[in-house]
Amino acid sequence: MFEILEKEVLAPGIKKITVKAPLIAQKTKPGNFIILRVNDEGERIPLTVADYERETGIITIIFQEVGYTTELLGSLEVGDYIKDIVGPLGHHLELEGYQRVVCLGGGSGTALLYPKVKGFYEAGAEVIAITGARTKELIILEEELAEVSNKLYITTDDGTYGHHGFVTDILKDVLETEEVDLVVAIGPVPMMKAVSEMTRPYEIKTIVSLNSLMVDGTGMCGGCRVTVGGETKFTCVDGPAFDGHQVDFDELMNRLTYYQEEEHQCRLAKEVNK
Repeated sequence: MFEILEKEVLAPGIKKITVKAPLIAQKTKPGNFIILRVNDEGERIPLTVADYERETGIITIIFQEVGYTTELLGSLEVGDYIKDIVGPLGHHLELEGYQRVVCLGGGSGTALLYPKVKGFYEAGAEVIAITGARTKELIILEEELAEVSNKLYITTDDGTYGHHGFVTDILKDVLETEEVDLVVAIGPVPMMKAVSEMTRPYEIKTIVSLNSLMVDGTGMCGGCRVTVGGETKFTCVDGPAFDGHQVDFDELMNRLTYYQEEEHQCRLAKEVNK
């Protein structure tokens, strides 16, 4: 059982919780994720470790309430317990050897981006962070990102804060004026696809973090399979970070729609049982 120590609403539908998980905190590195189960009947869902404190044994999880299980997780309060947490899982990012890195986060993907930005910054790279959301109230972790990046750009689709437009607008300007060693993009699949296509002509290494459907996290079920460079990969054990220039994004987007009807039925059942 994993106790929730703190809870904070970062934006509408986006919540942050800190959880006591000493063994996970000791081993986690930027890029790792966990799989949790809220209760005995719950499904297993993957979530990135947004931050961790080895000394206190605390991990931070930031998530958007987009389905039945994340809504259930969001209903827990300080002092409640999460039934199971397994991790750290996946490959962590290699942080050394880069002089200038551009990190882009879209929507709740900014929560996944933060530990990477922090990691590259602490490794000595010059970090340009770009984060975007539909509107100002959905921008998260602005202060935290500002502390661990050399430059921070903010965009909103509706122009209510920062640049009126998309993260790719800022990326285009940066690519035209700066020498960049690496681009890291995390967010909605269409955004990661657009970033990868934008960096391709420059032949700049581009890493994306895939959010495919996942069940066991050990490579046994095959539910998280993606096509990368024409080969089948499992996001849980081969990723979640992959070369964006090699990912079949169209296939990924199609697979992410597989269980929409089941999610709808879960919500209906929840309403009936209230």
